[in-house]
Amino acid sequence: MKLLSTIILLFFTTHVYSQTTAANAGSSKFILGTVETLHSDILSEDRTLNIYLPQDYDSTARYPIIYLLDGSADEDFIHVAGIVQFNTFPWVDRIPKSIVVGIANTNRKLNFTSASNRDRDNKLVPSNGGSGKFIAFLEKELQPYIEQRYGNKLGNTLIGQSLGGLLATEILFTKPELFSKYIIISPSLWWRDGYLLKAQSGILDPKYSTQTDIYIGVGKEGSIDGSKNHIMEHDAKLLAEKLKRAGSKNIKVHFDYLPAEDHATVTHQAVFNAFRMLYPKRVTANK
Repeated sequence: MKLLSTIILLFFTTHVYSQTTAANAGSSKFILGTVETLHSDILSEDRTLNIYLPQDYDSTARYPIIYLLDGSADEDFIHVAGIVQFNTFPWVDRIPKSIVVGIANTNRKLNFTSASNRDRDNKLVPSNGGSGKFIAFLEKELQPYIEQRYGNKLGNTLIGQSLGGLLATEILFTKPELFSKYIIISPSLWWRDGYLLKAQSGILDPKYSTQTDIYIGVGKEGSIDGSKNHIMEHDAKLLAEKLKRAGSKNIKVHFDYLPAEDHATVTHQAVFNAFRMLYPKRVTANK
């Protein structure tokens, strides 16, 4: 244990020294990833992508790809990329080295919602109903672009929170095979009076054959749409229970209630927890 501590100390001492030396030599840019622009014919617009590549990225290797909704630099990209980096450090080694694709928003509320004729929904989100086109963009344009540019995927994950969690749930129910792992945080299941909680889906078939891992996390958040019918934590639990009842051996569902967090603070902790649950700690045999 003492030797391990010494090694870690030497590593951090070297790391800090190299940064100090660079600082003394003058300023330079700190680069977290790359920014790319993909034109979407489906959406009739350019979309900005923030890309994080793992350290020592090898273009000939295969990496899991994590697609992040709300992936702008001023949204969730920076801190989620940091969680991914931390969990891939050699001394942590909890998840495989992964590529993170942050999808920056243009019209978030439109893209993440299906069309609603409910007065309460239209008051909160006047411009809605674009989720079908956005899902087509993910499937037919974004995924092929990323896989062609960065190589074949080794499994992929979708992360969405709030309306992003609503969209992730819609994809899970309509095109579940688009992603092998779903991290659904505080999904806005109140949309259209909880229609997804009543929906049927191929993923609910006991014979569903594609391995799919699902994390559903929620804080103590109460009602977002102002009604008493849809409490965020209650709806999230109902979603988890619905999926667990499906009966397929190929679906693994993890429900995580974080009572210390609210709708504004839940994302970071939930993503961290999700990686812990989706990638259980590997047990090595004693030598």
